[in-house]
Amino acid sequence: MRILWILLLWLWASAVQAQVASLPAMRAGQVSVSGLSSGAFMAVQFEVAYSRTVIGAGVVAGGPYFCSQGSVFTATTRCSCTSDLFTCRVRPGGTRVSELIAITDWFAASQTIDPTSAMASHRIWLFSGTADSVVPQPVMNDLQTYYRHYIDANRIAYKRNLNAEHAMPTDAYGNNCLTLGTPYINDCNYDAAGELLNWIYGPLSARNSGTLNGRFLTFNQSEFIALPTWHGMADTGYLYIPSACDGNSGGQGCKLHVVFHGCQQDPDSIGATFVRHAGYNAWADTNRILILYPQASATYTNPNACWDWFAYDDTRYAQKTGRQMLAVKRMINRLTGLTPP
Repeated sequence: MRILWILLLWLWASAVQAQVASLPAMRAGQVSVSGLSSGAFMAVQFEVAYSRTVIGAGVVAGGPYFCSQGSVFTATTRCSCTSDLFTCRVRPGGTRVSELIAITDWFAASQTIDPTSAMASHRIWLFSGTADSVVPQPVMNDLQTYYRHYIDANRIAYKRNLNAEHAMPTDAYGNNCLTLGTPYINDCNYDAAGELLNWIYGPLSARNSGTLNGRFLTFNQSEFIALPTWHGMADTGYLYIPSACDGNSGGQGCKLHVVFHGCQQDPDSIGATFVRHAGYNAWADTNRILILYPQASATYTNPNACWDWFAYDDTRYAQKTGRQMLAVKRMINRLTGLTPP
């Protein structure tokens, strides 16, 4: 009987694995990133560390690069209000932007991140809801101050007058705009995904208002990081491929946008809800933009499946050699043709 159970489990695992594809080798360009909450912190640190790779970032409820300085206490009390044990200490200037700039410059000088000069050409889009109780607006204001040290004001857009809670704002899906709760996608009559894509790449063609023409691909993330679930990443990730980027073209002439979900938005928590309803795919469909959705997962030190922006897995978490950072860079390399499959 035990042998029979082992055989059945093996057959089941083989069937599941057969449905998961390898991330295809493509030739996309103009890479950008965005994210919500822990995904926003991840987007910032990826954009800063790999500033030669990306052209811009969209940040929804995040904070400055290296905000936590590797401390979960700092992450949950100074960079956000998420500690169950300690009082929130968020205040204007509380992330100590001057220190974070000094650390950024030190990392760049030591070549563990790209030169900060490469950020000057980036386009940055920021969003902070006035009712955000998780990453209050002073943290995002500090992020704007951080970016202004490296990037001219006319290349930075900051939306901060919408009465919205901590969630991905959309104009067609989700909870009430003032709701704090799963799936952390709120219908605020505001299309954040469209606004940030238009700021980074725009002006874009109108989004697809009907059935999507492209396809979703579920791919194996273990190609890019060994034992992903040991390091806070799921076994699989998602890629949206517009029909114009599919087939023999190999995505040549298409753009690539990487989206980092927030805490508790991983597949085990909400399935593919964020991937399908955050608002990106309809714009991708009509503008030849591949959308890469890498996926995080819960671990003992990371029970909410957040991205590593406070060193729960890796002390190098914000540098180019950080495990999660390098895994996503390898995915980008595959999709842009920088390395063979």
